[in-house]
Amino acid sequence: MAAVSGRRRWLFVATILTGSFLLFLVQPLVARMALPRLGGAPAVWNSAMLVYQALLLGGYAYAHALSRLTIARQAAIHLAVLVLAGLTLPIALADVIPLTTRGLEAFWVPLLFLFTIGPVFFAVAAQAPLMQRWYAADPQAGDPYWLYAASNLGSFAGLIAYPLLLEPNLPLGRQSLVWSAGYALLIVLVAAAAWARRGRSDRAEETMQEEHDGAPIGWRRVALWLALSAVPSGLMLSTTTHLTTDIVAMPLLWVIPLGLYLLSFVFAFNERSALGFVLARVAPVIVLLAGGMAMVSQSGGSFSIGLATVLMLFVVATALHRRLYLLRPSPARLTYFYLVMSAGGALGGVFTALVAPLVFDWVWEHPILVLAAAALLPDRPLFAWMDRLGLDRRGRRIAVLLLLIAAVAIAGAINGWLVEQRDSLVLVGMMGAAVCGILVLGQRRTMVVVLLVLMLGRGGWQTLDTSFEGARDRSYFGVYTVREQPEDGLQSLISGTTLHGLQFTDPDKARRPTTYYGPDSGAGAALQALPAIGDADARVGVVGLGVGTLACYRRPGQRWEFFEIDATVLRYSRDGTFGFLTDCAPEAPIHLGDARLVLDRFGQVMTHDDRFDALVIDAFSSDAIPLHLVTTEAFGIYRRVLADDGLLMVHISNRFVDLTPMMAALAREHGMLGVLRLDQDPPPDPSLSASIWVVMSPDAGTLAALLSARPDLSWHRLANPAEPVWTDDFASILPFIQWHNVLGSGS
Repeated sequence: MAAVSGRRRWLFVATILTGSFLLFLVQPLVARMALPRLGGAPAVWNSAMLVYQALLLGGYAYAHALSRLTIARQAAIHLAVLVLAGLTLPIALADVIPLTTRGLEAFWVPLLFLFTIGPVFFAVAAQAPLMQRWYAADPQAGDPYWLYAASNLGSFAGLIAYPLLLEPNLPLGRQSLVWSAGYALLIVLVAAAAWARRGRSDRAEETMQEEHDGAPIGWRRVALWLALSAVPSGLMLSTTTHLTTDIVAMPLLWVIPLGLYLLSFVFAFNERSALGFVLARVAPVIVLLAGGMAMVSQSGGSFSIGLATVLMLFVVATALHRRLYLLRPSPARLTYFYLVMSAGGALGGVFTALVAPLVFDWVWEHPILVLAAAALLPDRPLFAWMDRLGLDRRGRRIAVLLLLIAAVAIAGAINGWLVEQRDSLVLVGMMGAAVCGILVLGQRRTMVVVLLVLMLGRGGWQTLDTSFEGARDRSYFGVYTVREQPEDGLQSLISGTTLHGLQFTDPDKARRPTTYYGPDSGAGAALQALPAIGDADARVGVVGLGVGTLACYRRPGQRWEFFEIDATVLRYSRDGTFGFLTDCAPEAPIHLGDARLVLDRFGQVMTHDDRFDALVIDAFSSDAIPLHLVTTEAFGIYRRVLADDGLLMVHISNRFVDLTPMMAALAREHGMLGVLRLDQDPPPDPSLSASIWVVMSPDAGTLAALLSARPDLSWHRLANPAEPVWTDDFASILPFIQWHNVLGSGS
């Protein structure tokens, strides 16, 4: 029998790998399908992850319910569920009732994902614990928990396969068909695995059942399982939000935290993993060094902080998951163990994706989860220095108190050095405070306090101060901070690492256009030229309000309209925080909602004379590209609402992606000519920023009139058109990433 089991081990490995691969291949696939409807805010991905974790919990609960039945009955029921769920294939975005009430996105978006992928995801999610249970049904098969490491290896492969292989090479329709074929293969493998266990003896079943019905598992142990699952899950999501909000928003960044989270299981659920043992041992040190920066909110896009953050996630997740592995029950309780684990993962997701955006004004969930992780790490000293010194209980308490005082003093010094921008001293101070934390390892509460003190010293006080001032807001689409720059007489709106706008506080300068919208920028030049082109009474549409800077290019007789997706951004203009809109276009209509969807509705009812003479597309909120705004379907909508002699202005400033070849392709696709305005060297004015704009028009005469109106500026031809043009069904940013900027962003 042992030989038979050995020969069939590959079957269970293949089944688990296939199912896990499919689970994590479908997640970005469905998110990509939803882009045209939802956009690409970090909260959208977190909402998707929440749904996936909830479905995973449901699948594990179903697997646990089946576990009391015989293998034959489990197989019959599970195969029937797989087949019935397969009737919903191929995958297509569900036709959910449109969202009509602002502020309910956090609930509506999960429902969309649930109806789109729910049945097949639920069915596939159950196969991992079921296959491990079936594997363990052979008394000579041994411990089945190593299969969970294989499961997460398959998940990791599916995760990276999508952006690197599937998305760049196949349209969404064919991606869905490929996934459906993999699902059919999974059904065959599950049936084969069931057939392989068909001859298991009744006595073996009875033994498993006796173990299952043995002494109950205490609630303290279950609570610890929940915590050890919830914290890494929440930390993975909070790391994604923290990175994209305050460190660096670059393409495909979301893959890194999730990929490392999955890999942590590979090393944690492996008894022989030397790396897993080492990472668990050094985890407290890494938490002190990297977790001390968890409250940084003004990094300016530090690549080193981003690298430290993802390293900490991997090490902490491995350490906590390894502790979870060491607390595992016997194989008879396997499905219950995984059910509790899944519940913990879902709890972490609920806290990060639903509760935190509604309760916090910043990503406070991230430092909270880092502190929780520190409290859950194994409580043992790195080296027993107190024992070697022969300290008694009183001596130990005095030593711990002195180290805590030293950490507080060092953190205070770090805070001062940050203000003075003395980076080398900050680094030395961080190391010194971390040493204090390392020396108190084995004193769990004290170590957590040292970590908190270190967080406050390394940027935490500034982050707290901004919250106490009420200068920060958080919405479903981002975290916004209003900052004063008294030395320059300016006030700014920042979203993470992205500057959304500046305004002079001096009333005499308050209407002066700033940042990417200066008089010599592509948009500034084109909007100023409208009267000269012949559009003195032009109708102008602006997608992306920001602080309303462009409104001050409005001239008497012109009709302006704005499109903004985030009510929080709109509030800054309406409550007087920024006065561009109220001063320059107080009666301009503002349409709240996804601009692509709103413009599409406009295009369906617009008359020929109602179309825009100028349309500005300025809706990118960071360096992470919202693909749904730059596909041929999106440009088809822009073209329908644009007059035949109108101007289309697209803001494509980006540190990591060169969109000019795709702009050329989209212009050609829709019968437009285009020019590029690189305002890379604006005057030495703190209110102006370098920018890249593309200006297009269906009419060559209109474009020529623009160039004639501003002969003092350098206009460039667009790059050679990219092939193929992006569509809602097929688009990949990989060919356009400027890897030298990505890799050099920390310099």
